[in-house]
Amino acid sequence: MAEPEDGWTQLIAVWPKYSHEASTNEYVLQIAKLVATVKSKDNLPAWDIFASDYPSFSSFFRRVLSLSLDTSLAAPIRTDLLAFLLSAFQSLDNGFVRKECAPLVSIAIWHNLASDAARERKFEKQKSNGKAWRAAAKRFDTADEEAQARFRFERSWLYTLVLDFVRRLNGAKKEDLSYCERFLEFLTDIESQLPTRRYANTLLKDLNLLALIRISTMFNDPNAGLLRDNFVLFRHYLNFPIDDSTGTQYSFEQAVEKHNEDLARLQRTALKHFKSKLTLLALSNHAAVEDREELKGHLDTLTNAELEELCTLLGFRATYPAASGFQVTRELLTEILLSAHERRKVFQQAVRDLNTQPTEQDLYDTSLVRNETYDGSRSLALPKLNLQYLSVGDFLWRSFILYRCEQFFEIRRYLEDVIARLQPEESGSDGSVRFTGFSRMALPITKPAILEAAPAKVGQDRPAYVRAEITLNVSRLADSVKRDWDSLRPDDVVYLLCLIPGQDSRKLTNGHSVQQDSPNLALHSLRTAEVIQVLDESGRQIRDIADLSNGYGHRQRIRRLMVNLDSGAFKADSETKEKGVPDVYESINVIVRRDQRENNFKKILETTQSLALSDVSMPSWLQEVFLGIGDPTSASYTRLPTRLKAIDFQDTFLDWDHVVDSFPDKKIQPANGESELPNPPYVIETSAATSAPAPRTSKKRRRDEIEPAQTSEYMQISTYKPHMKGPYPSDAPKVNTVRFTPVQVEAILSGTQPGLTVIVGPPGTGKTDVATQIINNIYHDFPSQRTLLLAHSNQALNQLFQKITKLDIDGRHLLRLGQGEGDLETSESFSKYGRVESFLDDRASLLAEVDRLAANFGAPGAHGSSCETAGYFDSVYVKPAWSKFWAIAKNSESNEEEVVSAFPFHHYFSTAPQPLFPLGASKSTVLDAAEGCQHHISKIFSSLEDIRPFEILRSNKDKTNYLMIREARIIAMTTTHAAMRRQEIADLGFHYDNVIMEEAAQVTEIENFIPLALQNPHDGELPLQRTVLCGDHLQNSPIIQNIAFRQFANLEQSLFLRLIRLGVPTINLDSQGRARPSIAGLYKWRYPYLKNLPNVLSEPEYLQANAGFQFDYQFVDVPDYKGTGESQPTPHFFQNLGEAEYAVAIYQYMRLLGYPGSKISIITTYAGQRNLIRDVLGHRCAGNRLFGFPRIVSTADKYQGEQNDYIILSLVRTRHPGYLRDLRRLTVALSRARFGLYILGRRSVFDSSPELAEAFRLPLDRPEKLLLTTGEMHPTQRLLDDEVDSTEMAGVEHLGQYVFEMTQAKVEMLKRGETVLPPQETNVGIEEEEMDGPGGDADVKDEEEESEEANEIF
Repeated sequence: MAEPEDGWTQLIAVWPKYSHEASTNEYVLQIAKLVATVKSKDNLPAWDIFASDYPSFSSFFRRVLSLSLDTSLAAPIRTDLLAFLLSAFQSLDNGFVRKECAPLVSIAIWHNLASDAARERKFEKQKSNGKAWRAAAKRFDTADEEAQARFRFERSWLYTLVLDFVRRLNGAKKEDLSYCERFLEFLTDIESQLPTRRYANTLLKDLNLLALIRISTMFNDPNAGLLRDNFVLFRHYLNFPIDDSTGTQYSFEQAVEKHNEDLARLQRTALKHFKSKLTLLALSNHAAVEDREELKGHLDTLTNAELEELCTLLGFRATYPAASGFQVTRELLTEILLSAHERRKVFQQAVRDLNTQPTEQDLYDTSLVRNETYDGSRSLALPKLNLQYLSVGDFLWRSFILYRCEQFFEIRRYLEDVIARLQPEESGSDGSVRFTGFSRMALPITKPAILEAAPAKVGQDRPAYVRAEITLNVSRLADSVKRDWDSLRPDDVVYLLCLIPGQDSRKLTNGHSVQQDSPNLALHSLRTAEVIQVLDESGRQIRDIADLSNGYGHRQRIRRLMVNLDSGAFKADSETKEKGVPDVYESINVIVRRDQRENNFKKILETTQSLALSDVSMPSWLQEVFLGIGDPTSASYTRLPTRLKAIDFQDTFLDWDHVVDSFPDKKIQPANGESELPNPPYVIETSAATSAPAPRTSKKRRRDEIEPAQTSEYMQISTYKPHMKGPYPSDAPKVNTVRFTPVQVEAILSGTQPGLTVIVGPPGTGKTDVATQIINNIYHDFPSQRTLLLAHSNQALNQLFQKITKLDIDGRHLLRLGQGEGDLETSESFSKYGRVESFLDDRASLLAEVDRLAANFGAPGAHGSSCETAGYFDSVYVKPAWSKFWAIAKNSESNEEEVVSAFPFHHYFSTAPQPLFPLGASKSTVLDAAEGCQHHISKIFSSLEDIRPFEILRSNKDKTNYLMIREARIIAMTTTHAAMRRQEIADLGFHYDNVIMEEAAQVTEIENFIPLALQNPHDGELPLQRTVLCGDHLQNSPIIQNIAFRQFANLEQSLFLRLIRLGVPTINLDSQGRARPSIAGLYKWRYPYLKNLPNVLSEPEYLQANAGFQFDYQFVDVPDYKGTGESQPTPHFFQNLGEAEYAVAIYQYMRLLGYPGSKISIITTYAGQRNLIRDVLGHRCAGNRLFGFPRIVSTADKYQGEQNDYIILSLVRTRHPGYLRDLRRLTVALSRARFGLYILGRRSVFDSSPELAEAFRLPLDRPEKLLLTTGEMHPTQRLLDDEVDSTEMAGVEHLGQYVFEMTQAKVEMLKRGETVLPPQETNVGIEEEEMDGPGGDADVKDEEEESEEANEIF
């Protein structure tokens, strides 16, 4: 078998040599195995290799199908063939793959049903099946002999394969076990996608496959645990409550009703035909009938012939072809009836019964531990995220199972790391435990004191809550560690551990399959608890964590942690305690906490769980596209009946030429035949919509019909005169100044229209600008609608939100939820409480304006005392005054002087820029000015009317809730915050019409979905009108730690990527304005359509060279440093000291030449290297004003969405490329720089990797030694193309010496006063930005070193 790093290379080499006539079966097997390897392990686009030669691929695929039926082949070989077929059925987005797979699961396979009667029953239930059957028969009858032979093979292939599978289940060959596991996975994949399930499900049920598996020899083998787990998953999908023909999911009640109908049918049949023996069965209640043991007892009274007759009467197959070798035994007949009628959980019940807080049994469950050893060679009993889902409930069930497994895996690995740091040892003969190590995330404790177990709520069987108190001794903790414990927030999850050295039940593995020798420790038990509050030793709540003494002069020793224990685990523990098992809580001796950003799993799991139980449905226009069925274009605005005929584009266009340039393929004309070209703003009306092709029906039509011609689209452009908003400078609207490109305008148009918009934005193409303009258009065009704005990271969300605050959008309609609001670089606070305070501050200033208006009228009284009195004043004084004025102003006989004289607010507007009405102005100008004044005054009273509820509401909670559900029109939050607070937000009655999501390709599908469901359904579906997804699937995907969940279950799939795979129309932004064209060329091969905006071709900063460097980008080959290349101090924690020293030396060199530290970032591909570079920077640069620190030191994964002028990139690996073979990560790394990119790596590694050849083609064309120029300081006037002499750096030692000499010279100049120190920069540092949610790269997280003071407590 080829090594993973060689699979792609070998596949590229062997496929072109394939020939249907000449290639042997061994050659076909080799190709099939390589495809499976490349798809499952390397995650590379294996199918692309076959795209150019479909006839050869079709021939190859047919040979694989034939070989898969060859029973003479060894089981491992057939397993490899099955792995290839698995990859094929998971890649139905490829047209040529789909064309080969579809006939294998078409309605023609119903030829293999037990009888014609069984088939006719299906036709009666769904008439469309009969129509499809007749169409298939007609195709067969009209085909030639060769085609008929092919049809016969296709319709019998799956049937033959299943019969062979059952024979193997009853064989005695151990090597068949892996094949059977894979085959169950294959059948599960078929059942889990509607197009492949539609007809296959009927065949598999007809074969009584569940019963055949369950009574098989292999299934009952004690060593076949994985096979049994796969069986459970297969059974779940075989019996999934859905109509196979229509794809309609049955509700929980409907599923139960259908099951009861089957039970009633069994009882009627028993009473009619076997009254003497089964009368008791016929008269039993359904709960007794569906009980497996009771039903078996009833069936035991029947003879073999009677059992067979009963099966036949109920429509079950009771005979098999003689060639199959099956013997229909009593055991089989009984199992057929039991499997069909026994009580089984629907997926909602399965989800409800799973806990969201782990115990030690959950963390060390066999199936979870098994996943850690995944290498692609065997199957796993995990659901997969793929192209299609059976229903929204199915999607939520899969997501819940996988996210739960992933989180429990991370918790287990984290706890093992913490425990290893504690180094527990047995102390004394009494079995007590002492801790010789230290972790700032853990403290030894005595047993928690359980204070109260509240009675269960109605309908539940567990306590409503279990209150407990935990005493923490913090007397010897360092202040920083103590503050961390004091900062525990309500709802934070903490972990209560019982550690017993020498136990054998739960040996630590530190996240790996191989058990570690150290420490000699077992995790005996684990329970979780949610924090209620943290109290000091006097029982006072810790509010100000900075005040360590909490008002006392002495150092406090004790913290009391009030928590709610996991009530489900507590109930189970109480039941086992009654049976004589020792009380778990008596032995708890350690409490562990996690970083808050990584510890939000419980809220997200509960959100997913509640959604899975709620039968939530997507908007009708989005449902089929989301599930991956039907026409992928059906959710685009061009296909929706709600499409807007005319759109006010507000300030999108700068002038008429901008409009014309934005629609190069459209005929544009002024409305009403006006000869004069209108000025912005523009309203664009489409006179003839593009005729979209009708939904595709049959495959025959798809082959034979020609797509209808596109109707040309006429766009009529009209304009209007914007109303003046007032005479004050603050009244002037904020206007867009970005000249959007045609593709950006297309994206803005689509986003403003109802429907689904998917915007693909390569680096630097202005995704954020497009999103802000869409928001601006929606805000002004649809005043009653509300928009939800989301992003994965706080950083990206804040960047987008800050741009929105600069638009012509009233700040009182903006709201930013979540902790990241504090990082907004705005003068105002946009948090819930900040907005409430802002409203109250505005109230005071607005009421002062009311008093000024009262003075304008000379009206006595406290009109500005409250919002209510201001409203009365408006009704009594202001509105009548305006009515009187407009009666005069609109009189055709009145002139300008009379209008100005009649204006009733001269005194009030005396503070405005004068003159209010310019001398000699026309009447229309005067009226416009008056309208602006009226708008200014009207806004005062409308704002006060909005503020009025805040006068009435008393509690801050009521005020903030009212703000969110009534006042805010643009609400921003991270996807993690949405997932954590979904139920809370929905319960408030929160409503929104539009969702706009940035970084949509960086979050998992469930994180994509939850923001769409933050409101309760209306009329059975979510009331969304627009969904706009912005992202780039060619950059980083969601970060999943466990390789099994990432590669096998595809948990890293985003909704954004899946929609693209499905063929949903996308808008690809095609012009970048971030980087020099030469640097953009490094990743242009990923975006062949990418162009450069004029600014990067003409602005001086893009044309000038980088001072001190010959090239603007260069790949620098870094050999072993002190005899060492890459190192791995702990698993996955890669470092490279040579590259770290080289990166810091380049940074120092740049600083000595005058480059600002804030314009330089150092990024790397591994967290271990990031930490090493920080250490080297601390050693070389800390406290030295000559150098300072760069803007950031980060991993490439966390730097997505960021940019800087100069990037130093360390690739780390010196043996093989590592995860950089995932081109998405490499794309991120190469696209962060604007002016300079200096790549440090091992040339021989990246030059020899075929999949990276195109990425490194340009960098490797340049010299591999760093070339510096002398006699230059930043900024230089030298142009990029200028010839210049250079000095070659032989290696890191040479550069280090060069920098040292430059530093010495600089110091001497400072001493002589010939230069000055660079200014102290504030926007620099070595800490990377935080995110409000799970994320980060795939490396093990590091922890700070222990402190001596803290260590004393142990």
